[in-house]
Amino acid sequence: MSELTLTIIRLGLLVGLWFFVFSLAGVLRRDLYGTRVSPRAGRRPAVAPRRRSNEPTRIVVTEGGLRGTTINLKESGVLVGRNPECALILDDDFASGRHCRVYRDDQGWKVEDLRSTNGTYLGEERLTDITPVGVGSQLRIGRTVLELRK
Repeated sequence: MSELTLTIIRLGLLVGLWFFVFSLAGVLRRDLYGTRVSPRAGRRPAVAPRRRSNEPTRIVVTEGGLRGTTINLKESGVLVGRNPECALILDDDFASGRHCRVYRDDQGWKVEDLRSTNGTYLGEERLTDITPVGVGSQLRIGRTVLELRK
């Protein structure tokens, strides 16, 4: 092989290595500091809608280290993750700092995965978009299972 070919291969490997290092640093930073949740204009109605009788009012941890923990759902939403700023702080190695949020809009209750590393599952399906949830819906975050109840 010529000297030029070896130099190009070495530079390519060096660029690939630095790309890997920066990608890893980005994932670690996002996992440690969480993702930014920005309010979206026009999403919240001016007047808080009334709760319907068939809507969930609380989240219950049914599996995992916090089994039996219950948290009431708020109109403003509930943030779930490992960060102290979350309403439900999970003690699960597979949960991100700000993992997901459950909130209410004018169509009902929704769950949104906040670009977590290991994903949020509704039943057996991984969430890729904002998804409606109701009474009896089970969310799985790592080894923790959350259930929405009345």
